[in-house]
Amino acid sequence: MQVLLFFEMENNPIGIFDSGIGGLTVAHAIQEKLPNEQLIYFGDTAHLPYGDKEPYSIKHYSTEIAKFLLEKKVKLIVIACHTASSVAFKEVSKVVGNRALVLNVVDPVIAALQKLRDPEHLVGIIGTKGTIGSNIYPHKLSKLNKSLKLACLETPLLCPMIEEGFINDQISQTVINTYLSEKVLKNITHMVLACTHYPLIKAQITHYYKGNINIIDPSEVVAETAKNLLKEANLLRKESSGLDHHFYVSDYTQSFEQSTRYFFGEKVTLEKGNIWS
Repeated sequence: MQVLLFFEMENNPIGIFDSGIGGLTVAHAIQEKLPNEQLIYFGDTAHLPYGDKEPYSIKHYSTEIAKFLLEKKVKLIVIACHTASSVAFKEVSKVVGNRALVLNVVDPVIAALQKLRDPEHLVGIIGTKGTIGSNIYPHKLSKLNKSLKLACLETPLLCPMIEEGFINDQISQTVINTYLSEKVLKNITHMVLACTHYPLIKAQITHYYKGNINIIDPSEVVAETAKNLLKEANLLRKESSGLDHHFYVSDYTQSFEQSTRYFFGEKVTLEKGNIWS
């Protein structure tokens, strides 16, 4: 448990960041789970997607955004991106220190997976090149659940496809079907959506498998973990009055605005976060 430098932080906001709209699935899940909390979201749309970037770039982007969120006096920073969580969690934690709690999206999913003990389970993991290439899931699970079998697949087209608004149509279903028909995913019993963009196509993935596998949605798992983390630290906000969520982007995109309003309503206004100037 981190010991925070500041006291009486329960009314401070929760900071959340991702390269684009994917982290909005996490933000929305947190809002549903913690309706009393104020959210500050940063979408680094100038550099999306993170999945095909070099690790040093991802670390730089992530730590700079963390500094931006710290200026907003957040009590918790949620790295709502699997690639950034895989590559830059240690660097972000070091920058934040004891000024806020830090939560990534990988460890909560790992905690859920380590409970699977049936030798017949085969867990498919789909994600960006950065996430799958980091081998973070096999590495961490090998220490906690050696019997669990994994089938990992890079699916690099899904993130930009979703960012461009190709969801629930023939084009997106064709791309999804092409990836999921890969031999490595044959006979899987569970599927981890190892990118926070992917819950936006969860219905299409479910359709492909005809509801016959268990799909693990990181946004739901992370929201529950965030609630428990704040509860343990006595940082849960007790009242919802005066809530005013803020959404920042490093570069305006129409798809981001549409997605934000889809999750949070027409009243949402995007603000430019000038942290790269």
